[in-house]
Amino acid sequence: MTSSAHSAPATAAGYADVVDLETYPIDDLDGPEGRALVESCRSQLEETGVCTLPGFVRDEAITEMIRIAEDLIPRAWRSDQRHTIYFEPVDAEVDPGHPRAHTVRSAKDGIAYDLIPADAPVRRMYESDDLTRFIAAVLGKTVLYRSADPLDAMQITAFHEGQELGWHFDNSEFSMTLMYQQPEAGGEFVYVPRLRSAEEENYEGVRRVLHEEDTASLRTLPSAPGTLAFFRGQHALHRVTEVQGETPRLNTVLTYGERPDMRLRDLTSELFYGRRSPAPDAR
Repeated sequence: MTSSAHSAPATAAGYADVVDLETYPIDDLDGPEGRALVESCRSQLEETGVCTLPGFVRDEAITEMIRIAEDLIPRAWRSDQRHTIYFEPVDAEVDPGHPRAHTVRSAKDGIAYDLIPADAPVRRMYESDDLTRFIAAVLGKTVLYRSADPLDAMQITAFHEGQELGWHFDNSEFSMTLMYQQPEAGGEFVYVPRLRSAEEENYEGVRRVLHEEDTASLRTLPSAPGTLAFFRGQHALHRVTEVQGETPRLNTVLTYGERPDMRLRDLTSELFYGRRSPAPDAR
């Protein structure tokens, strides 16, 4: 079962011009090709913690999303801050070289969901029940919902020259990203798979990555425009390297959860978008 707090087209009619349904038949998961797609994605995730689907979104839709992003960048919220890799306060009781005392820089421009036009190609795709069902099937979830947050459900992130996303672990079990545009240089999504687990924080291994003593474990996520990626970032340390050149790195994060009322906390909302999400009864 899947559902959403947003009204949305439930069939491929609403997004058939966006997704390459011949290669990725998310509109027919019960058919043999659909079942094979889900199994292939599950295998990738199980083996590496990552699943990438190149060309998932058609070139024409990507071109339109780049145009929309460029139009909206003047209204984006620009953030530039230091934080720990755990998004928690610095632990004053540990040695300065300990991962829980280590801070990194994150600087980016965030375009909130409520600014993205309702007919934008990827918004139509995100609001389809087919995509939600597909993601739930790959993740083995009985229930999955699109976010109810009017700012964070689907956003566009722009990294301009000198901006980056510092090393961190995600608080959520998984993330879904879609790449629109790569910069001239830099802007690579770098990660270390399975660096920690629910049972073992592996502080020494984390410390070695943070202090560049272990570069052999680093992996780079393929990020050609149109690529949809599943990523398990709760146990994989990851970052986006500093962007170089005039062309910004553009991508979207699609937000899902196992509760129908999932929303950002006010503090997080102000941090990411410069404002609080309107209360449900205020929309």
